[in-house]
Amino acid sequence: MSTAAVHSLWTTAATAAEPISKINAPKIEYAQLSPTLIVVGAAIVGVLVEAFVPRKSRYYAQVFVSLVALVAAFAAVVALASDGYGTTKAHIAAMGAIAVDGPSLFLQGTILLSGLVGLFTFAERRLDPAAHGNRVDSFAAQAASVPGSDSEKKAVKAGFTTTEVFPLLLFAISGMLVFPSANDLLTLFVALEVFSLPLYLLCALARRKRLMSQEAAVKYFLLGAFASAFTLFGIAMLYGYAGSVSYARIAQVVDGTVTNVDPALADTMGNDALLLIGGAMILMGLLFKVGAVPFHMWTPDVYQGAPTPVTGFMAAATKVAAFGALLRLLYVVLPGMRWDWRPVMWAVAVVTMLGGAIVAITQTDIKRLLAYSSIAHAGFILAGVIATSKDGVSSVLFYLGAYSFVTIGAFAVVTLVRDAGGEATHLSKWAGLGRRSPLVAAVFAVFLLAFAGIPLTSGFAGKFAVFKAAAEGGAAPLVVIGVISSAVAAFFYIRVIVLMFFSEPRPEGPTVAVPSPLTMTAIGLGVVVTLVLGVAPQYFLDLASQASVFVR
Repeated sequence: MSTAAVHSLWTTAATAAEPISKINAPKIEYAQLSPTLIVVGAAIVGVLVEAFVPRKSRYYAQVFVSLVALVAAFAAVVALASDGYGTTKAHIAAMGAIAVDGPSLFLQGTILLSGLVGLFTFAERRLDPAAHGNRVDSFAAQAASVPGSDSEKKAVKAGFTTTEVFPLLLFAISGMLVFPSANDLLTLFVALEVFSLPLYLLCALARRKRLMSQEAAVKYFLLGAFASAFTLFGIAMLYGYAGSVSYARIAQVVDGTVTNVDPALADTMGNDALLLIGGAMILMGLLFKVGAVPFHMWTPDVYQGAPTPVTGFMAAATKVAAFGALLRLLYVVLPGMRWDWRPVMWAVAVVTMLGGAIVAITQTDIKRLLAYSSIAHAGFILAGVIATSKDGVSSVLFYLGAYSFVTIGAFAVVTLVRDAGGEATHLSKWAGLGRRSPLVAAVFAVFLLAFAGIPLTSGFAGKFAVFKAAAEGGAAPLVVIGVISSAVAAFFYIRVIVLMFFSEPRPEGPTVAVPSPLTMTAIGLGVVVTLVLGVAPQYFLDLASQASVFVR
């Protein structure tokens, strides 16, 4: 048979068949996705800056690009919220992948503000003494060089700085913006990886104590990879259960309200074992990111080893993003399984509150103490999640907003207390700090009192809102345990304050570095937000209440 004949057969067969229906282009609402797109665009510009801008000018270019991007993205969030996308115009955008609603806009705004304050601490260059006539920051001179090697010494002497941290920060923030607003499981997973990978790198870049920093990054990476694998397995199982990765579709199958079933999926659909195991695995991945017990083992080591600006940003922003995703999963995808997941979350909340508070008492390092404190706070926030009510959502949103500023402020203060080896994080070094530097000690005391939940601080308003929602949601015993945990936690916060103000300063004790206006701004914002949300929280509670309805 000649090739011409074969060719004619092919062409006739093609024309005889039905005409191919045209492929529809995806419909993307760019304006509603603008906060994320601005940050991603700036991150890509940051990568280009690394490639093309001379080394001497990179630091200023990167700080400028990052600052403009975060301010512009926050302005976009405010514009969307004022345009009604948080309330009346809330809808599902990007072909069902992203939810634009109250919780997502509130959390995105919180993440961007946390990122902005975090950026100020990243850009600080006045804390360490100048090396070879060059100002240095908290990050390694050359990340690729082996600690203590000749190449590292040459990099320090040449005045190199790792300005790649700024695009990495922006990539992490872009993933965090998508994470709480993802409306299908694949988008959730992609966002998880986009914000996790830059954080693994950032944890390894400390200028001082580089081996401890690299160890922290490896631990975080390995445990994070396990958590991601669990999440992915869970997504596969939920897909097998519902025949879709869309949140709404899975919720319909759970409720039994689904109508059109694909015959190919009919055999596995509705298999409760897939639903329970898949849901539990995704929950495990999210609880890992939140730092809840028993998935918390990475937290103290990573918080201690990572550069302190990274620790502060990570402690604040990651919690906000992860709790947002957790709320959406439980309230939008699995509300029909409330009786299954509530007892599990009760147990997790109880062991997280008590575990974080009790183990923190034994800590002798200020960064590890703050790490266990953040674990206890994850337990307090879970009490609001368990409330399963509109008030529960709004109290969690408010708590996350208040907590993120206190956390970044506290870690920014930790960067100021230094000795010959860099930051003096051992608690014994903080003795008598109130006499040596009353202002710094007073500011740190304000943050510790907010963590403890003392009245007239944002911590009290946040805890009160969360516990009230939990009690009204039928979780009164949990509130009792929460109050006991708060009392235990108050002990070690007050102990640090007593150490600072009522101990004799040591002659060989650390000095307090004078920071640039960048760190001063970060700490100042932390104090202002802590006191404003403590003294007059009502406006912000109302704002969180308006933003507490998920679009389905």
